[in-house]
Amino acid sequence: MTYPDKLMAIRSQMKGEGVSAYIIPSADPHISEYLPDRYKCIEFASGFTGSAGTLVITEDFAGLWTDARYFVQAKEQLNDTGFELVPLQTQHAPEYISWLADRLPEGATVAFDAKLISVGLAQLLEAQLSPLGIQLRTDRDYLEPIWQNRPALPTAPAFLIGEELTGESLGSKLERLRAALKKQRADYHLISSLDDLAWLFNMRGADVKCNPVVLSFALITQETAMLFINTAKFSPEDQQKLLTAGVELETYDLVEKAIAALPDNTSIFIDPKRTCYALYKQLPKSVRVVQDTNPTTLFKAVKNEAEVANTRSTMIKDGVALTRFFKWLEDNIGKTKITELSVADKVRAFRAEQEDFVGESFDTIAGYKAHGALPHYRVTEESDAELQPDGLFLLDSGGQYHTGTTDITRVVSLGNLTEEESLDYTLVLKGMIDGATARFPKGTRGYQIDAITRKPLWDYARNYGHGTGHGVGFFLNVHEGPQVLNPSPMPVDIELGMITSVEPGIYRPGKHGIRIENLVLTVPAETNDFAEFYTFEHLTLALIDTAPVKKELLEAHQIKWLNAYNQQVVEKLGPHLNEEELAWLKEKAKAI
Repeated sequence: MTYPDKLMAIRSQMKGEGVSAYIIPSADPHISEYLPDRYKCIEFASGFTGSAGTLVITEDFAGLWTDARYFVQAKEQLNDTGFELVPLQTQHAPEYISWLADRLPEGATVAFDAKLISVGLAQLLEAQLSPLGIQLRTDRDYLEPIWQNRPALPTAPAFLIGEELTGESLGSKLERLRAALKKQRADYHLISSLDDLAWLFNMRGADVKCNPVVLSFALITQETAMLFINTAKFSPEDQQKLLTAGVELETYDLVEKAIAALPDNTSIFIDPKRTCYALYKQLPKSVRVVQDTNPTTLFKAVKNEAEVANTRSTMIKDGVALTRFFKWLEDNIGKTKITELSVADKVRAFRAEQEDFVGESFDTIAGYKAHGALPHYRVTEESDAELQPDGLFLLDSGGQYHTGTTDITRVVSLGNLTEEESLDYTLVLKGMIDGATARFPKGTRGYQIDAITRKPLWDYARNYGHGTGHGVGFFLNVHEGPQVLNPSPMPVDIELGMITSVEPGIYRPGKHGIRIENLVLTVPAETNDFAEFYTFEHLTLALIDTAPVKKELLEAHQIKWLNAYNQQVVEKLGPHLNEEELAWLKEKAKAI
């Protein structure tokens, strides 16, 4: 079926049931950002492959609401599909709700699949549409009847990881979680989010590409812990370890039955952003619902000493791999055919040589020249560009290791840079340095760090349409909450022990894109009469190219930091490089 054929088939079902609008979100029953193939509904319906967006289909319009990271990509991928791009004004905001409210008449029906909509989003739809006389139908899946050979749920093995990696036992984590539930006066706690479950049970798997998570749910009380999962994923030894720790193993699809059977007049704690509406609807009417962020999300964001130590060792492995890659690139550019696809393969190969490597933490973004202007560019056979000794090349990549997760962006000069390219590169570098070296009082939030990072770009009337940073998991999801560095006034403090990315950028469609990204750890700075102050430790260890830098635009503290950082890269990576590699790195890291 072509995309227009699929759109016609969806509309036919809508018409047959008197549905005026159909919503297809980018989600699964765990409200994940990255999805198992079975739930890549937007890609199936429209061809759009980005990790964020919402399709809305009416009788005479079909649109994709997505953010600035994907504007160019969406326009290309939606061509001739029957869908149009609707640019979001604010990242992640459900702006299509007000669009529907403005266009649908009283008595209209909006349908969606409650398995793919969070509790919070369903409540927002109801709050904004029901007063207008617009009905909601929450049990419609118009894709299933037309999705031939729809992928089954993944069956990849799962495994437990030890305290030498996690730094905390399952028993200790359950104890902390139960204390939090007691404070909330909740008898039960339902956890649906896969990263929270992986962290709590010290388990990892491969059910979602690049994310070492396992499809599962959990129902926790003060005395019991039920894990709903395909138990065949675990070895008998790991099953026994879980049972010994007091975890009852139940079949994955029995979670709805367990929720529906909760005793009358009890209470349950759920995270409305990470729990699907279908499960919420199964709760008995007399059960009191407490809605807040999962306690495990907050626990998980603050890394313990073992996780930090393991991450530091991981950054050395990752830095060695990237050093070898960039040396290889410089040695071979213009001499042999190098394309964006071959680059992605080469980076992975260098990482795969490192101890404890498991896989990539996301699909590598290898953007040459104009492709670098697409913040979430994913190279395909059709788009694959050959690199030449000319212009800028952007590489955003990361690895999953048993000992941690990495995410790094570097831009390098391949030759003959324009004044504009050098200026943009230098401004992005200034922003990254200022954001990642900020000293700030306890209680500072992400939007404040975001503004500090953007100021050097704002001074030159430059900006970027994505956030400045995101939390990063420990051998877990490369995007992890609750902290974010973006303009939204999120009520989340940047706390000691959090690992966060700092990644400003400048993008010029059709020309070039620049983003420089390091992962940083929040650490103490000083305590005085004014406040307790924090700062960041740079965890990422990889050369920052100085060739494109316009030194006259850098302030003295920025030059000092850049030279010291590149020297630290040499010192930390040097013992793990051969003589030729080290000589190359020392030359590239010379002070400016």
